Amino acid sequence: MSFLAPAAFLFALTLPVVVVFYLLKRKRMVKLVSSTLLWQKFLAETQASAPFQRLRHNWLLLLQLLLLLLAVLALARPFMASKVTPSPLRVVILDASASMQATDESPTRFDKARAGALALVDAMRDGERMMILLVGAKTEVRQSPTSDRTALRRALQACAPSDSPTRLADALKTAGAFTVEKLGEKEFTSGEIHLFSDGAVPELTEFENKALPLVFHRIGTGANNLGITALDVRANPDDPTQRALYVSVVNVSSNSWQTELELRFEDQLLETRPLTIGPGETSPQVFIASQPRDGIFNVRLTAKDDLAADNQASIVSLLPKPAKILLVTRGNLWLEKALRLAGPVELSVASDLTDDAKGFDFVVLDSVVPTVWPTGNVLAFRVAQTNWFDALTPLKLPPIVDWKTAHPLLRYVGVGEVVIREAAAAKPPTWAVSLIEAPQGALAVAGELGRQRILWLGFDTLDSNWPLRVSFPIFIANAVEWLNPAAARSGQLLVKAGDAFRLPLATPVKEARVTFPDGSSKPLALDAAATEIVFGDTSKQGIYRLHAGTNETVFCVNLLDSAESHIRPHDEIKLGQYAKVEATERQRATAELWRWLATAALAVLMFEWWWYHKRTV
Repeated sequence: MSFLAPAAFLFALTLPVVVVFYLLKRKRMVKLVSSTLLWQKFLAETQASAPFQRLRHNWLLLLQLLLLLLAVLALARPFMASKVTPSPLRVVILDASASMQATDESPTRFDKARAGALALVDAMRDGERMMILLVGAKTEVRQSPTSDRTALRRALQACAPSDSPTRLADALKTAGAFTVEKLGEKEFTSGEIHLFSDGAVPELTEFENKALPLVFHRIGTGANNLGITALDVRANPDDPTQRALYVSVVNVSSNSWQTELELRFEDQLLETRPLTIGPGETSPQVFIASQPRDGIFNVRLTAKDDLAADNQASIVSLLPKPAKILLVTRGNLWLEKALRLAGPVELSVASDLTDDAKGFDFVVLDSVVPTVWPTGNVLAFRVAQTNWFDALTPLKLPPIVDWKTAHPLLRYVGVGEVVIREAAAAKPPTWAVSLIEAPQGALAVAGELGRQRILWLGFDTLDSNWPLRVSFPIFIANAVEWLNPAAARSGQLLVKAGDAFRLPLATPVKEARVTFPDGSSKPLALDAAATEIVFGDTSKQGIYRLHAGTNETVFCVNLLDSAESHIRPHDEIKLGQYAKVEATERQRATAELWRWLATAALAVLMFEWWWYHKRTV
């Protein structure tokens, strides 16, 4: 046992004073009475003239000495070593994601997590060091390893939660670099990692075989939450003059919710829709609204749940403009018809490309090697530029073994029944992803090389039965939307909290400034030759305004993360398929006992009071 305030033992000098009070004899006063018969005992006691008497057995004396001893021990603040063993370094990871703003803990989960981290700081022993990491969409080192408790407390008090999802991998890599050392082929730990979180993190498969000394402090008690997890806006298929908004609302609580979903355009309330969502259910909603100009749609839930960060979302909606497409072909009527039916387009057809095609949004190359390769977006069938791929492998009747239905280009597209007579397979380059695969390689890839979006298919559509399938016009419509710069720009204006916003510059600008959702603003440092503005301070959701030169660009930052909306705290964190870390309630290394001693002293005081009155009554 050790003591945090050993100087309090000076109060133990009062113990002999209590004993002296019981040794002192009472001072007697001489009184004249009519009879001494009843006062014989009194007179016998007055015969002694010495100031002290023999100490007698007295329960009140023992109780008072015990009371005083307990009070002195409580003031000395003794503590006992507990389950937490001394560690040369403790890395504290504080989860600052959106779900940590839930109010099921008072006042919030983040405040309770910070209080737990501060308790670890108070529990530090001489020679121990601590490091503070704040993790949301990115990992921030708030305090490098130090034994200065004041600096650690200051760093923790300066931490604040964000509206972004949790990305824990970088934080664990940083913490592992300080707590796991390698000696030859063996790894051994030289510290501890303390994670304060509700466990709403993605699976960390890369740490399955890592011996991380991770201690998971679970924060949170409930899951009373409704959340908006998806928001999108498209042209209304039945009326191109209107917009269709898709909203997904999830109820993660164990009870049914009745709420209202409001739709606004700019500051105008367009519609209020009552919703009743059962426990664990997801409610998809579609709004049809007129849009007179480019602007911002906002949806908001009126429910008062435990997490407010996912109760609203905004999206920039730009009025659709016809896509200007140049089709370079030798007579593919199937492809030409599919392009004309792919929404509002202005299609031009040519047999060759002899200039840069700057007047078009993108170019479609249908098995034709152009005289001049386009510098804009391109859709290429069975033709490739020399710097796209290392080599192409010719194939006969290649079977399709896989296709990426999660990619926007293959949304609602199935190619399992497509038969191809001849094709070329490629190994996907680093700038692209494989969309359709054969055993020998990729039959279709898509990606962005520089600022040019490229969609390449290794076969001629006329060498297949694909034009006869319903999936073909759907694929072409998806391709037109993906390659259209206007549609791509609309997608760039919807940013997930914590992700960077990128704005290409047609011409260099000298100055730029960002206005945040709360009205504050800050200038951005720009290179005179910069061709792109990258802004990464998007930890808070809302509407941002970027002023670059004389132009203003508005973009929206939203949470829209299902994992963060599911705020039910997890009992464990999975590190791959088999490894996991369970939540623990480990005691602090300095488990103080003064509260128990003070309680015992109060109990002795009450007992002493009862004993005294029992004797005198």
